[in-house]
This record gives sequence, structure tokens and C-alpha cells, in this order.
Amino acid sequence: MAPSSPPTMKATTTMKQGKGDSSVTITSQLWQKSGSCPEGTIPIRRIREEDLLKANVANEYGRKRTRFSQRFKHLDNNINSYLQQENHSLAILLTDGFSYSGAKGDIKVWNPYVESNDEYSTSQVSLKNGPYMSYEAVESGWAVNPSVYGDKQTRLFVYWTADSSNKTGCFDLTCPGFVQTSNEVALGAAIYPISTHRGLPYQITLYIFKDPISSNWWVQYGGRINIGYWPPDLFGSLRYNAETVEWGGEVYSQRTGTHPHTATAMGNGQFADYTRGDSGWVKRMRIEENSMELKFPEWVDTYADEYDCYDVFYLADYVDDPEFYYGGPGRNDKCP
Repeated sequence: MAPSSPPTMKATTTMKQGKGDSSVTITSQLWQKSGSCPEGTIPIRRIREEDLLKANVANEYGRKRTRFSQRFKHLDNNINSYLQQENHSLAILLTDGFSYSGAKGDIKVWNPYVESNDEYSTSQVSLKNGPYMSYEAVESGWAVNPSVYGDKQTRLFVYWTADSSNKTGCFDLTCPGFVQTSNEVALGAAIYPISTHRGLPYQITLYIFKDPISSNWWVQYGGRINIGYWPPDLFGSLRYNAETVEWGGEVYSQRTGTHPHTATAMGNGQFADYTRGDSGWVKRMRIEENSMELKFPEWVDTYADEYDCYDVFYLADYVDDPEFYYGGPGRNDKCP
């Protein structure tokens, strides 16, 4: 019930802290103030009946609501085309074109405004593979998602799908799939503390990697805690490798791309701010290829579905390590 290789050793020897970076990496959650779980058990967030009733049908609870635009069906086998999804707005840094077996990043933790209980805002690391209409993905990050968690707190999540969320996959342990092994971290539990505009910047470090022996996709939290894994039998092509890695934010709303636009925020609701860092950001982005070494990608690109609503900025010059900034308020003067 543990990875066959020691990823913490690889992470430690290949990463360095940027100059002037005073961010605090956090691994604490609110539930830990009340105690801990003994060895041989795992913490599980209780799912209430009212949470299940919020889903349209019971088997949709905990799943992303993915619908594809008819405009993009001709892009069926283009690996980048799954970025175009109705009711979703992305602001991401991505790399593709290689065989990826891991990805890592430091993600600043905020508590963005979410306008409606059927909307959500997330920031995550994602690895994907497969065609447009049925891509496979594993993800981990933080989310404000009232429809799954019943409130608007910022919570740690993992997510998977084997068919672009049409019939498979879910957040955390809300369906069979992810196997938790850690007694230290509760999936879906509130993260504490949270970054504030004039306070300390808090971040979580997440590393998703494929075990070379078992082919399990593991999630490591905080640079040391292996939370658990997705077995390879859940997937088709992703059981071997990922073809795309993404870092950044996502907003779900039935009012993305419409007028009036949703006011659900991404990051902290501010547009990408690389001067003060007062926005969503991901730092120390790393990927793992067949060499089994963490490194910065050879090629990256930025992408935003709605640049006037949620924008991006990639900073590669005059810094020790490239940085990615993203976010936005949603509805504003340029995004009415």
C-alpha cells in the first residue's frame, strides 16, 4: 500500500526555492484540530442525504458536469480539443507532445466567491490522455464546490474520469475508484489556513505520479504524504502514460460564455497579478517523463477560454523558476 519508488527523494533533489519566495506550504486541515485517525484507518468525509439530493440523479453525485459543444466535434482526435467544453471556463498552463508519468506544482490557496450552489471553482494539477469525446484524466487541487461539499469552504480534492465525465469518475471517495491509504489527510476536508490579500501566501504542494512497478497513479500531498492511488484498471490509455499536463484554474457554470456571465471567481477573483502575486498562481511546475526525473517542461503554452473573464500570465524571464498566474472575477465590465 505504498509506492515502490521514493518520490520525495526525487522531488527534493530536483527542485529549488525561488528568490524572495515566502510562501508557506501547508498540510493542515480543519478536522485535524479535533483529533487524528489511528494507523490502519482512513478519514472519510461524511456524505449527507441533502448532498445527494442536490444531484439530478443519484449516480451523478460527485461527478463533473461535462458537456461538449457541437462546434468542436470535428476536432475529435485533437489532443487539445477537450479544452473546449460548454459551461466550463479554463485558465491554464499546459504542455503536451511527450509521454508523461508525473506532474507537480505549488498552488496558492484561496477561497474564491462562488455565486450559485450548482457552480464551482477549482485550482489543480491535471494529467490527461485520450480523444476529445472520451478523454481520461487524473487531477488534484483545491475546490470550492457547494454541490459536492455542501458549503463554500476551500477543500482538498482528487478527481478522475475515464470518459470525460460522461459516465465515469468522481471527486474524492464519492464513487469507487480512488484508493486512499493515508490516515493523515481527509479528501474533501477544508484546508487551513487560507491566503488573504494582505496576509501570508499559503500554498499546497501536489504531486501526481505513476508507480513504475504497479502502474498505480499516486497523489502525494505536502511533499511527504502519499494520500492514495488510482489503479490502472480504471483507464485505457492513461494506464500507460499521460499526453498532456495542465496547471491552473477551472470554473463551472451554466452561465459561462453567456450574458449575464456568472460572477463565480477563479483564483481569488483578481486577474493574473505577477507583480504582487495577488491572484491565483502555480509555482515550481514540474513534469516526469520516462527518465523518472522531475524537471520543468521543454515546452509550455497558456490557454484561457474567456480572457476577459479569467486571464493568464506566464512569467519566465528574470526569475529563478518560471511562474504561472491566473484568475479573474467572472462577470465584470469586459465580461458582462
